Amino acid sequence: MPFSLDLDLFPRKHPTLPQQDTSSEQHRRGEQLVKSQRKYQWTNTMSNVVGVPMATEVHFADEPTLAWLLLVSEVGLKIAENLLAVKLVNADETDEDDKAKTQSKLQQVHQRLQAVREIHANQAPNQDAGLIQTVITATKQLLKEHNLSFDELVSQFQDLAKDYTLANIGSPLEEGLAPYNQLFQTLTLPTLAKTFWDDETFARFRIAGPNPMLIKGINEIPAKFPLTDGQYRDVMGSEDSLTEALAEHRLYLLDYAELDYLAAEPGQTATGQSKYVYAPIALFAIAKGQTSLTPVAIQCGQNPEHFPLFFKVGKNQPLQWWGWQMAKTIVQVAEGSYHELFVHLARTHLVLEAFTVATHRCLAECHPLNVLLLPHFEGTLFINNAAAKQLIAEGGPIDHIFAAPIARTQQAAGSDRLNFDFYANMLPTELQSRQVANSAWLPDYPYRDDALLVWGAIERWVGDYVSVYYGSDAAVMGDTELAAWTASLMGEGKINGFKEITSRMQLISVLTMIIFTASAQHAAVNFPQKPLMTYAPALSGAAWQPAPAGQIDHSEKDWLQLLPPVQQSFEQLNVLYLLGSVHYRRLGDYRSNSFPYLPWFEDEQITKNSGPLAKFQQSLLTVESTINARNSERISYEFLLPSQIPNSINI
Repeated sequence: MPFSLDLDLFPRKHPTLPQQDTSSEQHRRGEQLVKSQRKYQWTNTMSNVVGVPMATEVHFADEPTLAWLLLVSEVGLKIAENLLAVKLVNADETDEDDKAKTQSKLQQVHQRLQAVREIHANQAPNQDAGLIQTVITATKQLLKEHNLSFDELVSQFQDLAKDYTLANIGSPLEEGLAPYNQLFQTLTLPTLAKTFWDDETFARFRIAGPNPMLIKGINEIPAKFPLTDGQYRDVMGSEDSLTEALAEHRLYLLDYAELDYLAAEPGQTATGQSKYVYAPIALFAIAKGQTSLTPVAIQCGQNPEHFPLFFKVGKNQPLQWWGWQMAKTIVQVAEGSYHELFVHLARTHLVLEAFTVATHRCLAECHPLNVLLLPHFEGTLFINNAAAKQLIAEGGPIDHIFAAPIARTQQAAGSDRLNFDFYANMLPTELQSRQVANSAWLPDYPYRDDALLVWGAIERWVGDYVSVYYGSDAAVMGDTELAAWTASLMGEGKINGFKEITSRMQLISVLTMIIFTASAQHAAVNFPQKPLMTYAPALSGAAWQPAPAGQIDHSEKDWLQLLPPVQQSFEQLNVLYLLGSVHYRRLGDYRSNSFPYLPWFEDEQITKNSGPLAKFQQSLLTVESTINARNSERISYEFLLPSQIPNSINI
């Protein structure tokens, strides 16, 4: 359903603070807030994320726009096209009737995909909304026929797995990686499929992958990771030492300790096959005279008495090389779980849910912060509701793809959200706390460098915006709606670390954090899913055999047994391709949610030539140029290009 909002309800031409209004105007504000509070209510009992504050329901006004649905329809059809092509390639040669039916469905998808692309390409503000709705209705119907209508898309992937069983695709134990590659027929096989073996690619995941927020500089080797100087020299060369590397800030650690709760109990499939996830620790170093990380050693769990160290070796040491590949796979399985449950779901989607609800409940529609923030909440309640009810549900994709029992998975994600410290995770503070802020120590860190550019652009925009409406710190302190908003987030919203806002500078930091999380941070963790997470051998959510007990005497077959079955890999491909493909309404493009999507801001103090909005949009263009220039001199990192950052969490 499209948004259908009465723009008269949003007095955006002259936003005001409550203390500036007359008593009659304040009364009208109060009446409007009472209505909004009846509409937007809190619940801590949402299925599958119990304990996490969520909206009780998704209202019509929070449903997606037609433009968004066109984008999702196109992606869904591309997935359907690939699914049918895979089925056709692996069809039983003797079943001509089934092959003919599949070919017919594939042709229908081709035709509908072309129609959607044409409508999308030609969509303009003056286009007839009725025509678009007709196409949308037809598209939704076709998607539904393939279990790919958006309302059912995620929840029905498990049915797709049954309907399109890949019985003839071959066994990885017999054919290696070929069966995984065959899952990409009309979708492009990711470049990663050719490079994920490499230690350089493994290291790059830490600073430019889907979770570049875990790598941490260290001043000493942890007691639970008993690496000796001799072992370090064996990997890094006799001219280096642990003492020197520590003193020169060249050692960095990944510690997945938070996954110990998931690792405590293996999950099982419906057929009784066990799935595993561990809480590994991995050490990386920057070699003398170099600028990029290289892996040194991996411990597949937290307790060194149960998990020995594995060390980086080359193919010229075959007795140890496959063991090293297995240890890296254990890390990548941990990465998949940590990324999706914590970094992605908990720390962007679920955190922003609280700010969305509190804003509707506490800031009147004429409040300048309501006007500023609502575009950054577009689609969030809708997509979060779908994720909570379908993605992370029993029998859903997370249950199939990830290792731990679903109840533990749900609890882990919820606990991470409730433990997320708002102020501690502001980008500059968070980088400092991980000892990765200094580019002289860690020169090659694309996420940090590009994220700081976007953070700065947002911070300047928010500062300019706030200065229009708040003339002093006293104006901040006198804003009763802001105080109610803060109290709501500290109370019902359960935002850990949130506190009273007493100054303009503090308010600017808070708003910058909200907008950055809704836009750039979500983009940085969401859009790597398509190029970096759809190919299961490179990264998945479960190991299908226990972690190796030692590094010596393993084979390719031993490594292949860790990888997910092709069926689960196909489900992973379908889900993550969808989630990583929808770029809707870029950062800085503020529009209403009703066709024909007119400009959102109406206050001339904001929209005037060379005003705050124009300055922000120009700043984003400058950031884009800077990142493009960087990409000409480094391995390209495009997830934080402003043109690739949506305004809100809407997928």
